[in-house]
Amino acid sequence: MLRVSSTARWPSVLHRSRPSIIAMASVSSAPSAAIAGGSGVESPGGTRVVVCGGGVIGACTAYFLATKGTARVTVVEKCAVACAASGKAGGFLALDWCDGSPLGGLARASFHLHRSLAAALDGPTNYGYRPLDTLSLSLLPDASSAAAAPPSPALPPWVDGPAARPPRTIGTTDSTAQVHPQLFTRTLLSAAAAEHGVEVVIGELDRVEVEDGRAVGVALKGGGGRFIQADAVVLALGPWSNRSPIVSSLFNVSSLKAHSIVLRPKSPDAITPHALFLTYQPAAGAKTLDPEVYPRPTGEVYICGMSKEAEVPDDPEEIVGERESIAMLHKIAGTVSRHLKEGEVDVVAEQACCLPCTDDGLPVIGEIPEVKRCYIATGHSCWGILNGPATGASLAELILEGHSTTADLKPFSPSRFLRRRTRQGV
Repeated sequence: MLRVSSTARWPSVLHRSRPSIIAMASVSSAPSAAIAGGSGVESPGGTRVVVCGGGVIGACTAYFLATKGTARVTVVEKCAVACAASGKAGGFLALDWCDGSPLGGLARASFHLHRSLAAALDGPTNYGYRPLDTLSLSLLPDASSAAAAPPSPALPPWVDGPAARPPRTIGTTDSTAQVHPQLFTRTLLSAAAAEHGVEVVIGELDRVEVEDGRAVGVALKGGGGRFIQADAVVLALGPWSNRSPIVSSLFNVSSLKAHSIVLRPKSPDAITPHALFLTYQPAAGAKTLDPEVYPRPTGEVYICGMSKEAEVPDDPEEIVGERESIAMLHKIAGTVSRHLKEGEVDVVAEQACCLPCTDDGLPVIGEIPEVKRCYIATGHSCWGILNGPATGASLAELILEGHSTTADLKPFSPSRFLRRRTRQGV
């Protein structure tokens, strides 16, 4: 089992010019009993905000809080920045694919924010931001199949697998783009730390401390009960959100385990910037699969699919890919292109991650009912990288200004679960 390393193997053409977060700041220790008496009001030096979670949602929230200049931000992360789904996702961005759903406004705002961030942080260099064309393709498992359609000029030359019909364009460089999600997340926090003083602490959340119905800080596990005082707390814990009683008492966050592989073709120059959304049936009568293929600016190619519900372990490093699912992704890769067949590629990663999902399929973004100044951002499922910037910007506005202008957060309010519970007589 190959895993993504803590620093991605990015060629010099895509070096990171921003400072890297290597030395993590420490937290002053204090016994849990010393928490009593916390004021829970804004401190004179600015609003103290603790963001729990160093994935893309937490990083975006910390970044936009810090850039407003009125907050002192600490990010608490158990393992490492972007160590879970935010480091193993595909990084695909779409402008209008969520139109017609409650996510439409959030996705559009976030797509435009991605473009602005790429300009501000040199995204093409630092984290592989680029627009790209996107195709839908129905792929046959057998290259000799008589059902294969004639080669289509709409297909890029490197996509030479047997197609059941000509491809369909479902995104252009105006409406679809990509980032390397691990480097995007780390670049945001590096910039926030270097330019705005955001502190990153490696530690595990034990609990949110609440006084008089208001969050006043967080206690960490180990170290004699270390405590970080705060005027506001953000829980951006992805599929681990249920570990907090404040969350689990209100709604459920389940986990969808998604598999992926990253390949480096021996002929990288042949790979053009075309994202592929596939329909693939491994054999007659077999379940139809919907894998996705994302070439990256380095010539690496990311292939994902094979998802299933699964329990999330305590440690993100314990999330490993299942052999059958990884093998199927390799088979799909070789069917898509001769450039991705075994023997024609170096295997960079074989991996899995857990995506956070809610019962109604919508993310949860906002202040938690009955716990003032405690905010939640989770449940983004497969759209976490896309919707991270608008989620973070909207939360920053809500925390510091009392309302959001970047996106309408009403459809994502945690209070929707409280209303349902009331209607059900719970």
